[in-house]
Amino acid sequence: MAQYIFDREGWPNLNWDRSALADQLAHVRHRQGRLLGRMEGLGFSLREEASLRTLTEDVLKSCEIEGEVLDKEQVRSSIARRLGIDIGALKPADRHVDGVVEMMLDAVFRLAKLTPFSGR
Repeated sequence: MAQYIFDREGWPNLNWDRSALADQLAHVRHRQGRLLGRMEGLGFSLREEASLRTLTEDVLKSCEIEGEVLDKEQVRSSIARRLGIDIGALKPADRHVDGVVEMMLDAVFRLAKLTPFSGR
């Protein structure tokens, strides 16, 4: 099972080496830029599907951290409906799932407006 940061010894008083982290973060940022560049070359429907998958996993994993397990198809349907993405037959999502999705999408898109180089 995954170990979350709050499970680590010493949480929340953690120490780190900035120089060691800077190299790793630079590498990740470079790869993120390459990924965004590749996504620009994809067709619109493939970009939509990639975004839908990523957002679905973000919602599911964020809830998992809190100890809550949501139905993946309900989350996917709720996101698709809110973003206007046609994925065929949508599985109805309950109010709780819709509320979690609304909160997460608000956070994601609000951050994207505030963050430079967000790819949006």
